Amino acid sequence: MPIYEYRCSSCGFQKEFIQKMSDAPLTACPECKQETLAKMLSAAGFQLKGSGWYQTDFKNKPKEEAAPACGSGGCGGCGV
Repeated sequence: MPIYEYRCSSCGFQKEFIQKMSDAPLTACPECKQETLAKMLSAAGFQLKGSGWYQTDFKNKPKEEAAPACGSGGCGGCGV
């Protein structure tokens, strides 16, 4: 789900909220209760959940050993 950043033009309250893309924008400020909360234009924010992402599956995997250089006789393809 996307993370949207909001700021109140009355009191200056600012916070990020996780909302569905289909949800209506928030307008009521949780601090001052005025209808002056507006969505800010900011960098896109999102959360990756589940497996298959760098953070969960690829970050700490050991590196594979490099193949022997050609001419060393280890690959069998060059005939040396």
